[in-house]
Amino acid sequence: MAVTGAALAMPAIVRAQEEESIWDTLTRGRMMRDTDKDGNTATANSLVDTIEPILSYDTAYNLQLAIQNHEQFIAAGGVWEPPTRETFGLTLGKKGKAVAELKRRLMTNGDMTFEKRINSQFDDKLDAAVRVFQARHGLIINGQIDEPTFYALGVPVEYRLNQLRLNAMRIEQWASALSDRYVVVNIPAAKIEAVEGGQVVQRHIAVVGKVDRATPILNSKVHQVKFNPYWTVPKSIIEKDLIKYMNEDPEYLTKFRIRIFDGKGNELQPTDIDWSTTEAVKYTFRQDPGAENSMGHCKIDFYNPYDVYMHDTPQKALFGENARFHSSGCVRCEGIDSLASWLLRDNGGWDLPTVQAAFEGGLREDVPLKVQVPIHTTYITAWANRQGTVSFRDDVYNFDAQGTVNFSQG
Repeated sequence: MAVTGAALAMPAIVRAQEEESIWDTLTRGRMMRDTDKDGNTATANSLVDTIEPILSYDTAYNLQLAIQNHEQFIAAGGVWEPPTRETFGLTLGKKGKAVAELKRRLMTNGDMTFEKRINSQFDDKLDAAVRVFQARHGLIINGQIDEPTFYALGVPVEYRLNQLRLNAMRIEQWASALSDRYVVVNIPAAKIEAVEGGQVVQRHIAVVGKVDRATPILNSKVHQVKFNPYWTVPKSIIEKDLIKYMNEDPEYLTKFRIRIFDGKGNELQPTDIDWSTTEAVKYTFRQDPGAENSMGHCKIDFYNPYDVYMHDTPQKALFGENARFHSSGCVRCEGIDSLASWLLRDNGGWDLPTVQAAFEGGLREDVPLKVQVPIHTTYITAWANRQGTVSFRDDVYNFDAQGTVNFSQG
């Protein structure tokens, strides 16, 4: 988004509301009352959350069609006009020139049906179109031109075409390695798909690695599910975070039930360590199972040399954010009980109620999968489905900017 951020300065002050006539007030009230906002959100979601996997030859084909459409649009002199300062904050019931401009913008990329006569009222049709735009860009769907929506509207069509081309090549490469049943983590979208028989059977919101602690891109296999696990703190987190937390709050380890062990397995006390140095990295820090555990109720292990895995989390609020890049490389999964049950189905006896009971009852057990399931952590910032819906995400790790197509995949 940096390519357009500098040119799209946000309003520095809140503009005064324009005076409304009685007729405008009545019209706005009727729109607020009669517009089916929940229905518009459901429709928007239905256009993007289809059963089509993001990694498939079908998606590669759909991307080629999207590329052709964007190329033809540009060749014909088409542009996506960037939003003006007045666009920011528009929502249902507002009126003005900026509303008409927003309608034209959303008509040019197909989020709103073309109309010859465009009025300046933010009506139910525009509410529906804004929600479709937000769904396609992975934003919180609220029908408002908030900050993330404002910036997404400002990305030029040429930039999006470049994304489509890069990701068409990426998907072509990954698709050749797919089996009948697999899990995909799409890092830029912070989403997880469980795929079987060419269809998405589960889709989960995720939290993935920060820019400076990126989730690695790899091909692997899920081999184990751990219920109510211990968490052994990685040395990188001890060095970057834990020492800092202990200097800020000497009771941090006690509050979060984190124990310290030396190389012989002897337990130490926090007061045994000099926190003004990096001495702590010599020891093992292990968090007990429970409500505060960073793994939550479940950890899903897959083979990799990076010490990353998928897990539950006590920080559920993070799943509701637009930009879900908060972890130190691991993948946090919303609704992980359903995914764990799906992964363990060949083990027998691990249906969803059984998994949920294990969570709630505090069962401490490691369960190796009888049939290991492939997992692919990927970097896809643009894709399309057979309905013609094209989705985009931000280039969070800067791979699009670098033109990266080939990734070193384990």
